[in-house]
Amino acid sequence: MNRRTPNGSSPGRRTPDGHAPDRHALVVGAGLAGSLTAVYLARRGFRVRVLERRGDPRTPGVREEGRSINLGLSQRGIVALREVGLLERLAPLTVPMRGRVVHLPDGLRFQPYGLAEDQILHSVLRHDLNVALVDEAERLGVGFDWGHRVTAVDRAKPAVTTAGPHGEEVHTADLVVGADGAFSAVRAHLGRGLRVDLHQEFLEWGYKELLIPVGDDGRPRTELRALHVWPGDDGLIVAHPNADGSLTATVFLPFAGEHGFAGLTEPARVREFFARRFPDTLTLVPDVVEQFLDHEAASLVTVRTAPWHTTTDEGRGVVLIGDAAHAVYPFFGQGMNAAFEDCSVLDRCLAGHPDDLPGALAAFEAARRPHTDVLAELSKRNFVELRDKLRSPLFLVRKRVDLALHRLFPDAWVPLYTLIAHTTVPYGEALDRARKQDRLLGGIAAALTGAALAGLTRRTRGGRRAS
Repeated sequence: MNRRTPNGSSPGRRTPDGHAPDRHALVVGAGLAGSLTAVYLARRGFRVRVLERRGDPRTPGVREEGRSINLGLSQRGIVALREVGLLERLAPLTVPMRGRVVHLPDGLRFQPYGLAEDQILHSVLRHDLNVALVDEAERLGVGFDWGHRVTAVDRAKPAVTTAGPHGEEVHTADLVVGADGAFSAVRAHLGRGLRVDLHQEFLEWGYKELLIPVGDDGRPRTELRALHVWPGDDGLIVAHPNADGSLTATVFLPFAGEHGFAGLTEPARVREFFARRFPDTLTLVPDVVEQFLDHEAASLVTVRTAPWHTTTDEGRGVVLIGDAAHAVYPFFGQGMNAAFEDCSVLDRCLAGHPDDLPGALAAFEAARRPHTDVLAELSKRNFVELRDKLRSPLFLVRKRVDLALHRLFPDAWVPLYTLIAHTTVPYGEALDRARKQDRLLGGIAAALTGAALAGLTRRTRGGRRAS
């Protein structure tokens, strides 16, 4: 069995002048949250090593097709990438999305995201973003161990045991960050023997990924600078544009039922379903049947847990971040953005407690957990909005009123979506503000309705007297 600290030294090593070396950090998971966390920690002076059970995403053939949902980078993620100096470098990999294009039976409807020029989202492929973050982490001296599966976590040291290419290894550090996703091994091992709250909820719907290719002329088959949505109570498609002119579409369907994944297993049934439910996809995706049947359906899960961290008497600790701490459904487009905001907030907490790691981790959890719990509820609500409400005339009127009031009173009235996607107002505060605005709007509507009814009553009485 090998025993290593993140920089490869033995645990008790000291520098020639007798001082302890720089703080060591282990990050478990080299996905988006883990690789960005590694960048932040390296910039803060930690010696960082990342452990990842999968292969290097930069290796040809490693990329997993059809198993991830494209990403919409919004303000929270933008702020984090700007803080580490990556935003401008990533710009060529992104496509701006200025609103939604809703595909309805009678045609297309465009719904802008906001009023200001910067109130847009930026579509980016998960793989491309992940590679850029890994490259930046390596540039800062971060080491990556690929093919290392976590088999144990000792929170008392702390230490992580992995099974990898060289057999079993024990990695020790001052700080261990669990950034290994919704089904986190760090979270599972960390909670053993503790009174840990864990809530895991699977949606009865799953998803498959399809590619909307460029046309035969090399041009996009539809409007590129927008998020495309096909709403419906028995199916939903969301498509993000790609820099090469294609779009990555995610088909959401129930797992069960005749028109769910369980019932759509034969080519004829798949073609009939898309022809009836999403007819323009047959033109946009000429091989829609083949793509649909080639991909396995993936699950959608929400995870809430507490606590997010543990610490030792010696001032070391373990902390969860991103989906390992708070996985959410993708329907508000905030999973990655919330994880990136975690990285930024954790960095600020470390800066605010430079000699007190336990204090920094406690401050991080206190600052984030209440708001990511709110995000979980908002993400479930937005599923209903995308699936059902985008077809509702009343809902669309409400959206127009929201934007009109925002235009008239840009600081006093801000729609909930704008607060979530285009600001860094904490999620809980954004929801509280939106609820106050809803009550105010409801009061205004009631007053206008009452005034209209009173006017109608006066006109009716006046007409009777005249007769």
